[in-house]
Amino acid sequence: MIERYTLPEMGELWTDTYKLKTWLQVEIAVCEAQAELGYIPTEAVEEIKAKANFDPERVLEIEAEVRHDVIAFLTNVNEYVGDVGRYIHLGLTSSDVLDTALALQMVASLNLILECLEELIQAIRYQAQQHRYTVMVGRSHGIHAEPITFGFKLAGWLAEVLRNRDRLVRLRKDISVGKISGAVGTYGNIDPRVEAIATQKLQLQPDTASTQVISRDRHAEYVQQLALLAASIERFAVEIRNLQRTDVLEVEEYFSKGQKGSSAMPHKRNPIRSERLTGIARIIRGHAVAALENVALWHERDISHSSVERVILPDTCILTHFMLKEITGLVKNLLVYPENMKRNMNVYGGVIFSQRVLLTLVEKGMNREDAYKIVQSCAHQAWNRSQGNFHELIRQDPQVTKVLSTQEIEACFDPQRHLRHLDDIYQRLCI
Repeated sequence: MIERYTLPEMGELWTDTYKLKTWLQVEIAVCEAQAELGYIPTEAVEEIKAKANFDPERVLEIEAEVRHDVIAFLTNVNEYVGDVGRYIHLGLTSSDVLDTALALQMVASLNLILECLEELIQAIRYQAQQHRYTVMVGRSHGIHAEPITFGFKLAGWLAEVLRNRDRLVRLRKDISVGKISGAVGTYGNIDPRVEAIATQKLQLQPDTASTQVISRDRHAEYVQQLALLAASIERFAVEIRNLQRTDVLEVEEYFSKGQKGSSAMPHKRNPIRSERLTGIARIIRGHAVAALENVALWHERDISHSSVERVILPDTCILTHFMLKEITGLVKNLLVYPENMKRNMNVYGGVIFSQRVLLTLVEKGMNREDAYKIVQSCAHQAWNRSQGNFHELIRQDPQVTKVLSTQEIEACFDPQRHLRHLDDIYQRLCI
């Protein structure tokens, strides 16, 4: 289990107000570090902490004139603190504040995403328990293959979201990094000890070797990992969409009272939430590409990454959070139709048991090539015929009955044989 946090909603974490709040957190942490090392008076820091504030509208007003966001912010803060404001931002460059504060936003967002991911894990785990033995057909290439259970399908989802959780927990450590190292990262006008103390106060680690910025490989990984989570959610959504098709109808999104599916066709019950998730995943994958493009900055820094991150980081975090909420609700309220699963599994008289018939014939001494031809011939006779019945064709085939008894033939069509190792998989996932 991950540690739980009390957090604002995701959208709030990416407002201008919250951003400026993190900027002020960084500036105050640096002032406190400077005071601990004797570089500025302790009483000045106490006065700064007591008076420091900002007005987002006023910051924008100043920025319209000075054309620099951090200068505008500092000017506004100094309007509150007065003369002691001269101790704020000593030896710092703008990116010391911007990148360290951005790390705080990214960590807070990731904590909220991890909380939501935990809810999804529990929802999938519950459904996997409920449908552990709900038999259905497994499909490959979209074509009937062999029996599985719906719980087994969900166990695969659970394993995937657990991997996503592990990746995001590791990611949280990798992005919990700040830098207070000056204009080109050499601590030319700031003591490295200030960085160590300030980042510790902010629950971050100092960057190993920053330039004027924290290198953007960290941010690219952040967006990529969230894109990977979005891709997993999309996989689940696509599966729901396919299983909800009219000719399949093995599961279905919950359709609430009063909900309507079409302005023209009253019968429609469309998988709109799953389709929405598929679309959002495409956006987040696009943002992952943009994050990779941000890695290659000129020399010690340019600002080509800045305009990109103002879009992709809030978008990615907010959309990922929304996707998690949506897919969790979908899984919790999913309508499951075991009778339809049974019907679909036995279409054409159980052709999905063809491999078991083949192997049994081989085990009884028949040449594999001969056995394959016999079984394939019966399967293809049954395939795509309204009255096709593979089971009956096998029972009536003289070449089969010469080798297998009626009891042995019937055993080939028992789905439980395919599920005998299901408990091994469930034990791995502690279900």
